[in-house]
Amino acid sequence: MSGESGNRASGASAVPHRPNRILFLAIAVLSVAGIAVSSVSVQRHYAKSASGFCDLGEKFNCDIVNRSEYSSVMGIPVAGIGVVGYGVLLALATAYRSQAETPMRLLLAAAAGLAFALYLTYIEGRVLDAWCILCLASLGLIAAIALLAGVAKARG
Repeated sequence: MSGESGNRASGASAVPHRPNRILFLAIAVLSVAGIAVSSVSVQRHYAKSASGFCDLGEKFNCDIVNRSEYSSVMGIPVAGIGVVGYGVLLALATAYRSQAETPMRLLLAAAAGLAFALYLTYIEGRVLDAWCILCLASLGLIAAIALLAGVAKARG
């Protein structure tokens, strides 16, 4: 009993502080949304037909982006990388949330995802001259996750 109360007094409890639990929940929800958006993008990557919901002209067309030479890395669709990345973030925010290293791991994973998303956004705007609504939604999601992960890390 005295060891348990000593841990609480020193702040060494394995259970995350209540504010971080809320942040982890928000990250988990955003990660599930990211998995959904990325899954639709993977489907669009392999689809043979044009998409109606994402074709808003020459400047906003997911099919142009999702079927370009930049839509794969070593044969793997970048949206598939997104599904895996969001899955890692979801696992960190849920199954691994009680580990002391999780806030830093979340921040590093989210920062890597954000850097990749920003690179892809640059390709959309400067190289392809076309925007993918799904990609922009994913950019917004990973930016929000990175922000929340930074707050969780700052709170320790």
